[in-house]
Amino acid sequence: MGRRKSRETALQILFQLEFNEDQERQLLDQFFNDQVKDKSDYAQKLVRGVASHKNEIDTLIQSYTKNWRISRMLCIDRNILRLAVYELLFEEDMAAAVAINEAVELAKTFGSTESAKFVNGILDSLSKDPKVEKKLRGNTHE
Repeated sequence: MGRRKSRETALQILFQLEFNEDQERQLLDQFFNDQVKDKSDYAQKLVRGVASHKNEIDTLIQSYTKNWRISRMLCIDRNILRLAVYELLFEEDMAAAVAINEAVELAKTFGSTESAKFVNGILDSLSKDPKVEKKLRGNTHE
């Protein structure tokens, strides 16, 4: 499975977990056993990474949203942002431009008419922040 398809799969799982948080481990195991043939797939890495850093990621996203609590965002937008922030901060070989572009494409495909602009604006601001940029410098292979 390619990385784009893996991101789509991860997004679907994260979306489902929004409504079944208490069953996270069971849902992840079931999904990867039933749906994903390659158990080392990037989708699994993304979902588990977002899940393990969710509080940190949500706090960071919240700090870049003006007048929007993360709980008020569209569920799909919130999870696209979580995926992108995870890739930006925790994937060593991920270029910021690639992570942002992939998130915008997911937003165009799965989000509302405003999702792509919303996601792009937050991720662009985040990636240009000097505090975050320092961490990203090690991840830019453009």
